[in-house]
Amino acid sequence: MCGIVGYVGPKEAAPILLEGLRRLEYRGYDSAGISILAPGGIETRKKKGKIDDGLAKLLLAQPLPGALGIGHTRWATHGPPSDVNSHPHPDQSGRLTIVHNGVIENHDRLKDRLLKAGHVFHSSTDTEVLAHVIGEHYERLKNQGFPAKTNGSLTPGSHPLAQAVMSALREVIGTYGIAVICTDFPGVIVGARRGSPLIVGVGEGENFLASDASAIVAHTRQVVYLNDYDVVTLTADGFKLDNLGSDTAVAQISKLEFDAEAAEKGTFAHFMLKEIFEQGRTVQNALRGRIDHDESTVKFGGLNMSVAELRDVDQIVIAACGTSWHAALVGEYLLEEMAHIPVEVEYASEFRYRNAPVEKHTLVLVITQSGETADTLASLREARRRGHKVMSICNVVGSTIAREANGGIYLHAGPEIGVASTKAFTSQVTVLNLFALLMGRIRMLSASRGTQIIRALEEAPKQIEAILQQDAAIKKIALKYAHAEDFFFLGRQYNFPVALEGALKLKEISYIHAEGYPAAEMKHGPIAMIDERTPTVILIPSDLLYEKTESSLQEIKARKGPIIAIATEGNTRIAKQADDVIYLPPTIDPVWPLLAVIPLQLLAYHIAVARGCDVDKPRNLAKSVTVE
Repeated sequence: MCGIVGYVGPKEAAPILLEGLRRLEYRGYDSAGISILAPGGIETRKKKGKIDDGLAKLLLAQPLPGALGIGHTRWATHGPPSDVNSHPHPDQSGRLTIVHNGVIENHDRLKDRLLKAGHVFHSSTDTEVLAHVIGEHYERLKNQGFPAKTNGSLTPGSHPLAQAVMSALREVIGTYGIAVICTDFPGVIVGARRGSPLIVGVGEGENFLASDASAIVAHTRQVVYLNDYDVVTLTADGFKLDNLGSDTAVAQISKLEFDAEAAEKGTFAHFMLKEIFEQGRTVQNALRGRIDHDESTVKFGGLNMSVAELRDVDQIVIAACGTSWHAALVGEYLLEEMAHIPVEVEYASEFRYRNAPVEKHTLVLVITQSGETADTLASLREARRRGHKVMSICNVVGSTIAREANGGIYLHAGPEIGVASTKAFTSQVTVLNLFALLMGRIRMLSASRGTQIIRALEEAPKQIEAILQQDAAIKKIALKYAHAEDFFFLGRQYNFPVALEGALKLKEISYIHAEGYPAAEMKHGPIAMIDERTPTVILIPSDLLYEKTESSLQEIKARKGPIIAIATEGNTRIAKQADDVIYLPPTIDPVWPLLAVIPLQLLAYHIAVARGCDVDKPRNLAKSVTVE
């Protein structure tokens, strides 16, 4: 949640910060603001609303000169969206200003103490409390003899502003990614993180701070991913790392896998539509270099587990949230069918607090697009604390989850900017197919079945491209049902999780109430909601359960419910039963979810656009949930 960007160097900071905030707006868009350290002190501009409607116009009317600054785009946690609650926030003295992602859980107690000391607060945010705490520690250190002025050079030992930040953070309970500037140090930005991502962008004669690489990739592809409790002191000439829990902190410079163009919409109207249309390529990227045709199996480079260790696994627990949880449900079917390993899929937000019995030879698998999801990260740490091997399926190289897992598999899907996840889901399902195939082949899955699965997976990218060619026809169907206020999505076996994902996509971006169910469950209660105004999307491949699913379709049709069928090419009888049909190329059951989700994404997209919704920035949502 929320986005941070900072700049120090020879250029005007405000345009760089504004550009970075635009790239981060998918992380939060309730309000935005920047602070620039100008010759006369810190000047701040901030405004409620989306950046181009608020902050950008304010900066045109009231420009901010200066070569050092910090910016923030907000997803509200403490305090409603408003100008005054927008970041940045100053301390009591006004000489120090911060931006903050995360939640300070003990802010009430800290605020009570500060109020008794005479502090005055202007917002209802926990961030302003943190600013005052840092300012209080800075004043104390300054009164003990730290110089009021410095040229900003990084000498041995912690910088005074960094020392104040570290002292303040030792009082804090909660999560944070912060950037701090102070009028006494015109060439310095201090950043710190715990539980909320923060990276340093390493430039030439300039440096950057950001919560997401997309904010700075246009300026540098050299980055340092900060670890929890790292504190960085940044100047134009370099940076220095401290750590709250260690005498040493190691900086490892990494190169970003993507460029600035990958984080642009290009000719597409929305990031979501662009990312839907990228899925043929991203599924291919997830397959590339991992298939062993000779052995009808799969090879991964980063599992960090031997074949013997993988063979010893007798249970798998998968923890995930949101769309990743739906992919995990597909993974449960895949692993149980191909490898005959019992699988439990857990909401990461529940698993971290449950004392669930997990047997000794259990592999814990965490699935996340961002690699920073707070609940999933907590599940990883809890599983490792209990002594279990943890493997991650993740899209963001260098993310916290990718670094803290014992091993993992990258999606290589490129940056996903649209808040409603699309290409990450298909990449996750692709990787889960590969992992299930590997686990099956080292156990009992035959080479002939392995070859069949590989051929179907390799055919999927071309089949996805063919489905995308139906976009105009799918849009026509979407417009027919854009007025509906309730939807049902039904599927069986592998397609039940796809039904859940289709319902989620529609809810997320169009605000239509939608529910996903196993098809046979309709008659156990939900069918009471069916009428002529409630469309049902039914996933009905030509498989062994076709007749069973068809009978659920007939039950809905008998009650005058409109039906959109997602069916296999060549099925001629479905057109006589459904109001609308979207045909998919034939494939095997484990691969059908990769194809079936594409029309559901397009339906949701076109319905949302028809209803006038902002599909890339849906209300109340942010891309990466880094707070509990």
